[in-house]
Amino acid sequence: MKSLFFEFPLIILLVLPGARAESPAPGIEPKLVQIMSEELDYSMQNLATPDGMRPYFISYTITDTQRAYVSAEIGALNSKDTGRYRTLDVDVRVGDYQRDNTHKIRGGFFDFESMFGSSYDISLDDDPTAVKQTLWKVTDQKFKAAVKKYQRVLTNLKTKVDEEDQSADFSEEEPQVCYEPAVTCTLDLESWAQRLEKISEMAKMYPLIYNSGVSLSSQTINRYLVNSEGTKIQTNQKFLRVSVSASSKAEDGMEIDQSEYFCAASENGLPTAEEISKAFQTVIDEVLALRQAPVVEPYSGPAILVNRASAVFFHEIFGHRIEGHRQKDVEEGQTFTKKVGQSVLPDFISVHDDPTLSSFGGEDLRGFYEFDDEGVSARRVALVDEGVLKNFLMSRSPVEGFPRSNGHGRRSPGYQVVSRMGNTIVTSSKTMSFEKLRQSLIAECKQQNKPYGLLFDDISGGYTGTQRAGAQVFKVLPIVVYRVYADGRPDELVRGVDIVGTPLTCFSQIIATGDDPAVFNGTCGAESGSVPVSGISPSILVSQVEIEKRYREQDRPPILPPPIQDIDQ
Repeated sequence: MKSLFFEFPLIILLVLPGARAESPAPGIEPKLVQIMSEELDYSMQNLATPDGMRPYFISYTITDTQRAYVSAEIGALNSKDTGRYRTLDVDVRVGDYQRDNTHKIRGGFFDFESMFGSSYDISLDDDPTAVKQTLWKVTDQKFKAAVKKYQRVLTNLKTKVDEEDQSADFSEEEPQVCYEPAVTCTLDLESWAQRLEKISEMAKMYPLIYNSGVSLSSQTINRYLVNSEGTKIQTNQKFLRVSVSASSKAEDGMEIDQSEYFCAASENGLPTAEEISKAFQTVIDEVLALRQAPVVEPYSGPAILVNRASAVFFHEIFGHRIEGHRQKDVEEGQTFTKKVGQSVLPDFISVHDDPTLSSFGGEDLRGFYEFDDEGVSARRVALVDEGVLKNFLMSRSPVEGFPRSNGHGRRSPGYQVVSRMGNTIVTSSKTMSFEKLRQSLIAECKQQNKPYGLLFDDISGGYTGTQRAGAQVFKVLPIVVYRVYADGRPDELVRGVDIVGTPLTCFSQIIATGDDPAVFNGTCGAESGSVPVSGISPSILVSQVEIEKRYREQDRPPILPPPIQDIDQ
């Protein structure tokens, strides 16, 4: 199935066959967890400054990643790479739950580590001495940095005006103990390399396709987390992806790119060679068609965003703005901070986020997890009920009225945890068939005296600004867009379109939805790094959407014909 990848480049890698560690029996504490726990207890009991300052909380996370990647282009193998690495993240807090060293300093202090984070290499073997040596060094470094930062926090609080949100810096949560077995992947990479080489040969038939590729990637992660509250967990995640892509350049210089992805959580979910070939042909056909399509002028009018495109749309204009940590950060726009209990969407739309959902309609969801990156159990959160805002996505950073985590603290290794989306699901009580939705689009065009509306069938990504210092707008990047004419002319493929706008205005323009919910799988990049996410939404009809011209390169297409043009087909 097609998946959309947005905001930051996706990195999905594959585990090496035979590279897995011993899997502990269910309920038996893994050796690595035991080693981590021993060193953590030692630090909590003995770590202190000369004047007696001690950490009140320590957390260790070791992420064991095994990967491989294979890709091919026009019949030849491009890449075949495998590897394994372990990284360590250490969180040390001084002060107390109410106020600690993680508290945001106002007034221009740039906290490099909070912004960009850091992780550390650690032994691939469960050798007690090697593991403890790294834990000891990093804990000492983090503790000293935490003490210095805490002193700045106290000074900052004394010299600045009172904060509007007086919530605690860290929530107290119930400890969790769970040991999932370690996972591995047993793909035959040689067989896959041959398969992808053969499929990639299809591009030789099309001299106007300047770049193309077919790839298989996978990432297997075994995560070990312990903290001073008693949480001890071993969790696993497995991501596999097959990608097909093609690109060209129009005569006016515009780059034309199109891709399609198949995401799976197990080897059994990967597509067949026939399915990959069909997707590759579709991508090639779309690129060639877009190359000849007219460029759209700036426009404001009615439009349909087809299900997966709608899911990305909601992710950008809504999802980031209901992440809990943004509600108390004075540098954030806080679009919804004071709107709990108020209508923020049409009364026929509800939104919830459920990372405990592993699949939808037979399709694996990338946003699935059982424990977040702070060791809190994942849970379903009702965000909007019949248009009314009910809740925020919460990590262990409380905000006014929401003192506890709801299992949405997430990060990639090396970054600080913040609240993030998992599986964001849009539902509607005002649905109709897609054909009726299309008829409603035409009716809306006629009512507004517009010659056409737009149909956004595919979106490659998007990004949004949420801080007060910048424009709090979003931009969504469509690929496949059609003009739907009010006078009944055939739909016309167009290109060069970006959707722009502000969230509150866009929400008020939603008229109706389809009965066709579908999944996008992607990776979301924000201040806590890139995390896997999913979205589920039906198609939506909006009375007004604004588009602007996309940036266009000025270089002409290649001067000489490509070598594949001389191949005897």
